[in-house]
Amino acid sequence: MTVLELAAVTKVYPSQPPVTALRNVNLTIESGELVAIVGPSGSGKTTLLHLMGTLDRPTTGTVRVTGLDASAMTDRDVARLRATRIGFVFQQFFLAEHATVLDNVADGLLYAGTPHRERRELAAEALAAVDLPDRMDARPTQLSGGQRQRVAIARALIGRPAIVLADEPTGNLDRATGQSILALLDALHRGGTTILVITHDRDVAARMNRQVEMLDGVIVADTADQKGRAQS
Repeated sequence: MTVLELAAVTKVYPSQPPVTALRNVNLTIESGELVAIVGPSGSGKTTLLHLMGTLDRPTTGTVRVTGLDASAMTDRDVARLRATRIGFVFQQFFLAEHATVLDNVADGLLYAGTPHRERRELAAEALAAVDLPDRMDARPTQLSGGQRQRVAIARALIGRPAIVLADEPTGNLDRATGQSILALLDALHRGGTTILVITHDRDVAARMNRQVEMLDGVIVADTADQKGRAQS
């Protein structure tokens, strides 16, 4: 099953002069993949993330999530698509400091229309999946950086999304803690979660089964293409 597809996607920001951040990008992510989007600062990775996550719309081209064309939807329908089919993990965690860990994770379903009690039950399951079942009543300020990132990952997983988009998930962590987060992503992938990691770190990218390299708003290499040519 194709969970994410970008077809001839271009993004132009209307500054003076206009800035073309992405140029004719074509990318397909299949269910169960573990993919890294890698490239230096300014290569278009963040713009690509925003379009894949339906946080922004392309200037031209099509973005489909589980076969649904986000560009043809109303803003309300796109928000629901995002809430139910895409999980986000960011470098900065974005946790509510005065809410419990359980409530932070449960809020991942706030816009999906899930009843309060069910949200909390699913949040407890998601925290168990990231090895934090005993910290549900803690506040984020009582957690280490690695534990806070695990909470953010649990929040991304709670709705059982079709794909998890992780933007520099180890960027604010020391090397050892970052390695533990990458090991967790590996384990979640082995359990069937489709994960796409945005990174500038080639060592991080090398851990992924597929690497897509960007430069100046263009995909310049994709190991999926290389494997396809090798097999043909």
